[in-house]
Amino acid sequence: MKTTAFAADPQIQKHRWWILVAVCLFTFMSTLDGSIVNIALPVMSKDLNIPMNQAEWVVSIYLIVICALLLLFGKLGDIYGKIRVFKLGSILFILGSLLSGFNSGLGVLLAARSVQAIGAAMTMSTNNGIITEVFPFKERGRALGMIGSFVALGSIAGPGIGGLILAHLSWGYIFWINVPVGILAMILGAVILPKDITTTQQPLDKAGAGLFAVLIVALFAGIFIGQEIGFTQPTILGLFAVALVTLVIFIRVELHHDNPLLALQLFKNAQFSISILCALLIFIANFFFNVIAPFYLENARGLEANYAGYALMVFPIVQVVVAPIAGTISDKIGPELLTFVGLVLISISQIGYMVVGLATPLWFFLFFVGLVGFGNGIFMAPNNSIVMSSVPVKDLGVAGGINALARELGMIVGISVATTVLYSAMSRTAGYKVTSYLPAHPEIFIDGMHVAFMVSLGICLVATVITGVRLMRRSRG
Repeated sequence: MKTTAFAADPQIQKHRWWILVAVCLFTFMSTLDGSIVNIALPVMSKDLNIPMNQAEWVVSIYLIVICALLLLFGKLGDIYGKIRVFKLGSILFILGSLLSGFNSGLGVLLAARSVQAIGAAMTMSTNNGIITEVFPFKERGRALGMIGSFVALGSIAGPGIGGLILAHLSWGYIFWINVPVGILAMILGAVILPKDITTTQQPLDKAGAGLFAVLIVALFAGIFIGQEIGFTQPTILGLFAVALVTLVIFIRVELHHDNPLLALQLFKNAQFSISILCALLIFIANFFFNVIAPFYLENARGLEANYAGYALMVFPIVQVVVAPIAGTISDKIGPELLTFVGLVLISISQIGYMVVGLATPLWFFLFFVGLVGFGNGIFMAPNNSIVMSSVPVKDLGVAGGINALARELGMIVGISVATTVLYSAMSRTAGYKVTSYLPAHPEIFIDGMHVAFMVSLGICLVATVITGVRLMRRSRG
């Protein structure tokens, strides 16, 4: 393995911020496409002449394919070069975006979304590793903070951007908007991205890759279909059983493989494990907000969809501003204290959501929306810095893949748990089974919302306590 470092190459250092721009553009687009489609599903359902539950697979297939392949492409990045994998992924993402915009039936659309997801997985799993290699240690937090900003913006800006596109154009443009932006980013990347110098050339763990894909597909097919037909159906129980058995086999294979897909020894590193766990928990909590806030603003408070979208944009806008600043500060004082402060602020915001009601001034609600964006901005960049700085260079691709996987898993688990808790709490209050918003009884929704955010607060507190204990041990040591 060559040991020449990008951080020591003056030519690469001259272009390092442009490299960050190219990487951030694809990071933004690939995360945006996980959330932008939701708002277009009713229109797509009508245009494609399919029921809503089938239309929802346009979102589900994208998330499943990304999760199934993140570790594989992270490992391939370590073996053959992260920049090579990133460039190929950008081409596939643009191609998938182009094909997804054509109204050629559900089958073609799902196939195109799968191509798009493969490209997204290739760029998501390698972006943090590329930036960690390119930027010197003293600027790494700031650079990773910028990536975190674009992840946040992409994850939550979907409904707002999607709504603006649908107001003037057909649903195909939700995907086609990626094509010109992607081509510009690809040209920029072709000019300024260097050739890979850190490769391991180890054999690929094909058995591990196959088992992990089966595990993810079985688990998430069970979750998504179970939400439609009930989690006690034999089919769903069978899918969960397959996922459990596959998980056991996967762990055994990885423990005995010389070059495993998932280097389980990375989790012996407490810094790495705690940071990944906290990232997972916070993304779960964030998607409680993503699911519930539109109901609160549009249904319970009667805001127009575009105004609700503007209100929800407070979260990513604040995070985008704060994250690079937090990253810069973490480069100077270290990341541990900042991650703890960020988690405390996120936890306080959940308490705020638990006390809002039908008559609460909107500015009060928006204050806590801004506070959660502020907390996330302070937490994410230093946390990413801890993850990527706690592993050897040869494992940066896998570490980046695991980090991205925590984000995508958090998204799926957050959406699933939030809807389950919300409707269960509403059903308990109503005295009968509730599976949607009840226009005549907004107070039932408010009760369910309070319970859901109580659960979300509990999730945040677990992350806060774990990080607080780490900080105390570090200060004593």
